Amino acid sequence: MTNVKLEWKRGDWAAYFGLMTNNLTNLLTMMGLLIFVVGIPTEIVYGRIAPAFGLAVLVASVCYAWFGLQLAKETGRKDVTALPSGPSAPSIFTVTFLVLMPVYQQTGDAEFAIQIGLVWCFVEAMILVGGSFLGETIRKMIPRTVLLSCLSGLGLLLLAMNPMLQAFEAPTVSFIVLLLIFINWFGKKPIFARIPTGLLLLVAGTALAWISGLQSPEAIKASMSSFGFNPPSIHVDSFLQGLPHALPYLASAVPLGLANYIFDLENIESAHAAGDEYNTRKVMLTNGLASTLGCLMGNPFPVTVYVGHAGWKAMGASIGYTLASGVTMFIVPLFGLGAFMLAIIPMTAIVPILVFIGVVTANQVVRETPKIEVPVIFICLFPWIANWALTMVNSVMAAAGTSAAKIGPEALAHKGVFYQGLVHLGNGAPLASMLWGCVAIFAIINKPLRGAVAAVVGALLALFGVIHAPVVGFAQGSSLMFVTAYLMMGAMFVVKHVLDRREAASEVVTSV
Repeated sequence: MTNVKLEWKRGDWAAYFGLMTNNLTNLLTMMGLLIFVVGIPTEIVYGRIAPAFGLAVLVASVCYAWFGLQLAKETGRKDVTALPSGPSAPSIFTVTFLVLMPVYQQTGDAEFAIQIGLVWCFVEAMILVGGSFLGETIRKMIPRTVLLSCLSGLGLLLLAMNPMLQAFEAPTVSFIVLLLIFINWFGKKPIFARIPTGLLLLVAGTALAWISGLQSPEAIKASMSSFGFNPPSIHVDSFLQGLPHALPYLASAVPLGLANYIFDLENIESAHAAGDEYNTRKVMLTNGLASTLGCLMGNPFPVTVYVGHAGWKAMGASIGYTLASGVTMFIVPLFGLGAFMLAIIPMTAIVPILVFIGVVTANQVVRETPKIEVPVIFICLFPWIANWALTMVNSVMAAAGTSAAKIGPEALAHKGVFYQGLVHLGNGAPLASMLWGCVAIFAIINKPLRGAVAAVVGALLALFGVIHAPVVGFAQGSSLMFVTAYLMMGAMFVVKHVLDRREAASEVVTSV
């Protein structure tokens, strides 16, 4: 074993700015969504959630740097690149729009909404911890195409759609930022290549926003009131208080936890391919335990292995970049710099980056899916589309001071809005997307018994209102209709299995 010291290399600068900018974008997005979209009080966001969020990222970053040093010592290599750490971007939107926002809108109680979010984060963390031991077993339960397709739906509809709409509300800012993304992150020949693209986007977007008059100097002055010292504090009581009430909001936790697990696993394998063979179990445990720590300190957002190890390695990055990024992510909320940064950096400069993240998330499944399984991608999109449309329709009606019950489903249907269909398909979208992906893929690759199992699982989920229903409950409303339909589907799969066996047996007899 060789003695290796932590050294800052030239490539660490570019990697640091790239990773830090991406992480900072997620932090600003998280704070902006919680304050301006959900309506969570600023003292909770700046004083509790953000500091705990930064602490979780810092802990994971320190562990990743340690793993990098250990690998360098064991191998005697000087070109080891540490894994990048950061928040799970999909989970930021999932927790915000599927957990915190509906709970806060229903109850008007920000504390209660945060409590439910903490339980959601804990479930995600436990999936990562358990997955570190179960390994390939969890991954093989659900086909990769299905998991990635579900994630692509989340990426396009939950990550990218609203940001794209926001981008078109301020085209003088966002169009240039989008073009820079197309050139530098999608294209082959980047412009201003010496500047990290993430930093370039924020600088360009911010400058254009100020030139366009979209930002106000008064906002900067007002934001300075949030300066202070906000050390993370323990909030185990909030987590425990949320446990008895969290079940109806956990439908997205399991599929997203599994997706995060696969996402982590793929990034670890990417590092292996680049020559940095990190221990999978240790990395997964780090993510799970760091997320748990953040949860118990009041943060409902999990952390993950951030994408891009191969890119940072190509820049010549070593170990210091991920540690420096983690420290930055801790310092910003610790001293209450978030409001100040939001006053300087406009959301219109950030949202195009979220469009990129959503598109890349969706593009991943297109690249890795076998041709015969491509239809599964689009099948998995339908629940997410319905979920997004249902949210939009409900929000519009609420803004107009009415509701679907007042208007009536028939009146909406006459205008081409099939509201009941949106309710049934859109509720429980994460699980419904995964379920229908399994049904489709097992039908396509001719695995009828596995398809039958998926259909039975669908019947059970529908029976308890986890999918296709606005609230969780046993045999409520139209749930029995879906239970019957899924059992019929399962029976059809069994018939297919029997017919296949008979056909195979007859072929054997004929050949004899």
